[in-house]
Amino acid sequence: MARTLKWTFGLLITILLVGIGYFTYSFLRFANHIQDDPASPKWGGLTPKQVATNESYTPPKWEGKQRVNVLILGGDSRGLKKNEIPRSDSIMVASIDPVTKKAYLFSILRDTYVKIPGHGDDRINTAIATGGPNLAMKTVSDLLGIPVQYYVYTDFKGFIALIDAIGGIEIDVEKDMKYKDSADGHEYDINLKKGLQQLDGKKALQYVRFRHDALSDFSRTERQRKFIQAVAVKMQSTGSLIRLPKVLNSIDPYISTNLTTTDMLKLGTLAYEAKTEGMVSSQIPPTELVVEKRVGGAEVISVNKEKLQNYIKALFEGRDPFAPAEKTGTKSGSGTSAAGTSSTKKQ
Repeated sequence: MARTLKWTFGLLITILLVGIGYFTYSFLRFANHIQDDPASPKWGGLTPKQVATNESYTPPKWEGKQRVNVLILGGDSRGLKKNEIPRSDSIMVASIDPVTKKAYLFSILRDTYVKIPGHGDDRINTAIATGGPNLAMKTVSDLLGIPVQYYVYTDFKGFIALIDAIGGIEIDVEKDMKYKDSADGHEYDINLKKGLQQLDGKKALQYVRFRHDALSDFSRTERQRKFIQAVAVKMQSTGSLIRLPKVLNSIDPYISTNLTTTDMLKLGTLAYEAKTEGMVSSQIPPTELVVEKRVGGAEVISVNKEKLQNYIKALFEGRDPFAPAEKTGTKSGSGTSAAGTSSTKKQ
C-alpha cells in the first residue's frame, strides 16, 4: 500500500512538473515572438522630421510600483500595400493601480482631433500610421496627461483568434446589427440578432465593429469596453488559465508589443489580481466634454485638454468628475458624494 502511494505521489509530481514546464515554454516562446521595436522599419522607423528635431519618444520605464498604462491598438489592415501601416480602428487604454488593484478602461473616439507631436493636428487614429506605436503612445500620453509605458497591437485576425481560443464570449446583443461592405468581398459583413448569445471570434468582431446607427462611434466604443471587460473576466477563470498555452499559440502571429518578458510576467500577475468586477469604464472624451467641429469640410471631435486631464485625475482619485466644486465656508458633510456619471460606467 505504501509503495502504491509513493508511486502515485511520484506520478503526480512528474505530471505537475511537466505541466509547469509546458506552460513556461509556451509563455517564453510567445513572449519572444511578439516583442517588437516600435521604432523599427516595420512601423516606418523614425521620420526624417523626427530625427532632425529629436522628437523620438522613449516610453517611461515601469518599476512595478506606480500606475501602469497600456495602449491597446486594433488595426484594420484590409486593402493595404506591403509595409503600409493601418490607422487605428480602435484605441483603448488599460490602466491599473498596483497598490489598490483598481482597473480602468478608456476607449478613445478615433475621430478625436489632437496635436500629433512633430506632425501638426489630425485625428488621433492617424498617429500610428504616421509614426508607429511610439508616436501613438506619445500622442495619447499628451492627450490624457498620463505616462503610457506600453502598447499592444493586433488586427482583426488576432482578435478573432483570441476569442475563439478562449471559447467565445457570452454577451447580450442590445439590438439587431446589420451592415454589408463589398470592399473586402463581404468577409467582414455584420449580421447579428438581438439577445443573449455566445459569440465566436467572427461574430464578436461584428459586435465590436458595428457603428452604423445614430450614435455611430459613441455607441461602438461603449460596446468595445463592455466586451473587453467580459473578456477580462473570462481570462481570469480557471478554464481559461488551463487553455493558456493554446490561447498564446493562437494569437502569437497577430500580436506586437514593446513589453519585455519580465514586464509581461509582472503585468500578467497584476492583471490577474485586478478587480475586474469594479473596473471603471469611460469614453474619451466623455460626452460632457465633446466639442464637435468641422475641419477641412469633415466632422471631427475636439476637447479641452485641461478639462479632460482633470476628468482623468478625478476618476483615478475616486471623485465625481462633474460634481460642482465645494464653496469656501460650506459645512462639513455637505459636499457632493462621488457618484458615477453618464459617460463613466462601473461594472
